[in-house]
Amino acid sequence: KQWYQRRVRGAPITWEQADPFNSLRSGVADHHILQLGLIVLLSYLPEAAQYSCLFLYLQQVIKFSPDDVATFIAVIGVLSVTFLTLVLAFLYNCVGHKTTMVIGLSFQVLQLLWFGLGLSKWMMWCAGVLAAASSITYPAICAYASQNAEKEQQGLLQGILTGIRGLSNGFGPATFGLLFYIFHVQLDEARQGEGVDNPYTGIALPGGPFIFGALLAFLALLITLSLPDKAALNPKIDHRKKTDSEPSEDEGGGGFSHHHIHDHSPLLAESVP
Repeated sequence: KQWYQRRVRGAPITWEQADPFNSLRSGVADHHILQLGLIVLLSYLPEAAQYSCLFLYLQQVIKFSPDDVATFIAVIGVLSVTFLTLVLAFLYNCVGHKTTMVIGLSFQVLQLLWFGLGLSKWMMWCAGVLAAASSITYPAICAYASQNAEKEQQGLLQGILTGIRGLSNGFGPATFGLLFYIFHVQLDEARQGEGVDNPYTGIALPGGPFIFGALLAFLALLITLSLPDKAALNPKIDHRKKTDSEPSEDEGGGGFSHHHIHDHSPLLAESVP
């Protein structure tokens, strides 16, 4: 018991160990992890923005009826589940994780361009099918990261990607809202309904924000092509040397080792018996 008390007093928790940004700084120091983070940011920002305003865009600009929008949501949802369950596993086994990322981003570029350039209902339906196919992108990115990272670094890496995705969820709708304002398209829920005339018939490109999103997704596609098929994703974590205050010999016949390494990110360090 006395040895345990001395051991606790001799290993205080420092700010470097508790710093929540230390793991993030260590993670982005790896070139390949930084590339994956950019891919998630550039691909998910337009996706999050798209799904926040798409259904108002269909009703007020393309003049979908409420029943058409409900049918659109149901069909695209079923297709997305099909791609995520059946097609995604098939692509993993046949072409690998990186090629699956390339395929998903290619579908995303096409569907955003189609939403941006299309002005008829049948074009929106075709773009919706492509949008369902592009839903495999983020799972493919996570699978690529999980396949190439060490097992003790999985939590850090997936946490970085999830954090960037959450950031995109916030900035995406705000970015598209600003772009729709620049293109003189006001998506307002109060204007829903078939009896309202379409005020956007004179606008040459009401879907301009979707084209901007396609450019972001294309940049993500270019970064993906530069990734290796297999990469060692090892966030660099600095280790501190053991201190002289730690006990150096066993007491009480216990079989514990008292040589410890103080890690700046203790939850990511290898466990020491």
